[in-house]
Amino acid sequence: MGIRSETGIKVETMILLKSERDLEAMRPACAIAGTVLDEVAALVKPGVTTEQVDRFAAERIRSYGAKSAFLGYRKYPCHICISVNEQVVHGLAGTRVLQLGDIVSLDVGVVYNGFVGDTAKTVAVGGCRVLAQRLMDVTEKSLHEGAAQAVAGKRVADISRAVQDYVESNGFSIVREFVGHGVGRSMHEEPEVPNFVDGKASPKLRPGMTLAIEPMVNAGAPGVKILNDGWTVVTQDGSLSAHFEHTVLITEGEPEILTWPEKMPSRSKVS
Repeated sequence: MGIRSETGIKVETMILLKSERDLEAMRPACAIAGTVLDEVAALVKPGVTTEQVDRFAAERIRSYGAKSAFLGYRKYPCHICISVNEQVVHGLAGTRVLQLGDIVSLDVGVVYNGFVGDTAKTVAVGGCRVLAQRLMDVTEKSLHEGAAQAVAGKRVADISRAVQDYVESNGFSIVREFVGHGVGRSMHEEPEVPNFVDGKASPKLRPGMTLAIEPMVNAGAPGVKILNDGWTVVTQDGSLSAHFEHTVLITEGEPEILTWPEKMPSRSKVS
């Protein structure tokens, strides 16, 4: 779940470094989030309603002994965020029926062992047009470009620059109003992780930092607006948008992507 840039959601007043004991608890939370995301994505097909997707996500989260990190957060009414086509992020589940050719951004956050795992991806509903597929491919690749810069001694701005350069070099635009963030015991911790270089002082990356890196990319102009439901963010020009996210750990060496599904612990460990 993206954070409002600069204002809107208060985050922690300091960057919290995770101990190895913290990470022993956080890794399963992130693995559950990644696994649920893949399970939910497999359900997405023409004729399914967004409410059915949300109910299925709730059941899968419960099956692993976890809870939704989103339900009730600042009165958010759904278990996951489901954003369709021009919806950028924070979309609400309801009676909308998914249609062939839609693209759907699925954002999953869970709480397990007292820690949050946060991850997202955009999928096509039974196939999509070339532009939509290219938008998804570029957004996903930009996430990996950013994550590759999540190395101790570099700065948050290095992540931001890598995402922005890749997206804009491919002719798409970065959403400015919502950004990534630190994540741990709380869903939104410092630092903010913009997907663009904002020229502000940028924190140095240190081992033990855990970051939700989440590019939100539009096929058209970067501007967005919030609908009257108070949550759903859409592109101002009605163009398509895509969203990918991983929770990433800064280590002494290469970054560790915590929300890869293959890191899922055995069922006996999460029951």
